[in-house]
Amino acid sequence: MPQQLPLGVSLRDDATFANFFQSPDDGNRQVVGMLQAFASGQSPEQAMYLWGESGSGVTHLLQSACQVAEATGRRFQYLPLTDLIHADPEQIVEGLENLDLVCIDDLQEIEGGAHWQTALFHLYNRLRDSGRQLLLGARKSPRGLNLTLADLQSRLQWGLTFQLHPLSDSDKLGALIQRSKLRGFDLPEDVAQYILHRAPRDTRALFACLEQLDRASLQAQRKVTIPFVKQVLNI
Repeated sequence: MPQQLPLGVSLRDDATFANFFQSPDDGNRQVVGMLQAFASGQSPEQAMYLWGESGSGVTHLLQSACQVAEATGRRFQYLPLTDLIHADPEQIVEGLENLDLVCIDDLQEIEGGAHWQTALFHLYNRLRDSGRQLLLGARKSPRGLNLTLADLQSRLQWGLTFQLHPLSDSDKLGALIQRSKLRGFDLPEDVAQYILHRAPRDTRALFACLEQLDRASLQAQRKVTIPFVKQVLNI
């Protein structure tokens, strides 16, 4: 059975590879393909490192990898360090080398945290020695992290490293329309344009608006129109 997620940590149901938007010329396409193989245990790689600015999709892809691991019966653990950074790192990472896949998100949180850096350094070595897989996500590249433990910084550069690129405005428009179809409702392009130009531009915020509209339209039994968006989102 897959490993239980501790300390209230959970995966978003909508974090899947299927609804990760990719434009035809998107450099993220190669990353997604390799990550799917990695998450299902069909890749010989032991470590992958994804990084990109907020809203570029790092967290989405890490959670998508966990969804694949769960679906294929692999033992996994997802650790968002933003939520766990104040916990005891030794307790958090204890025994993780026995799992098939460990996903650690928000790695930039360990900057200035000597105890976490030491704990992750030893975990990295244990995972490598046991032939397990490690997937890391951060807002900075391995070299760009301000770490005091040089050995950990060196380890982080051993695996495959990919930078995720944020969506352009036209891509965000396409992502909103695609996500609405996957949620089972129609979002006309003019309505998507209205949301894009008036709501926060961060993709997480945009998708949160979409989720709010989906719930409201189901409850009110109304189509998503510009007047309805104005009413529900107050924009």
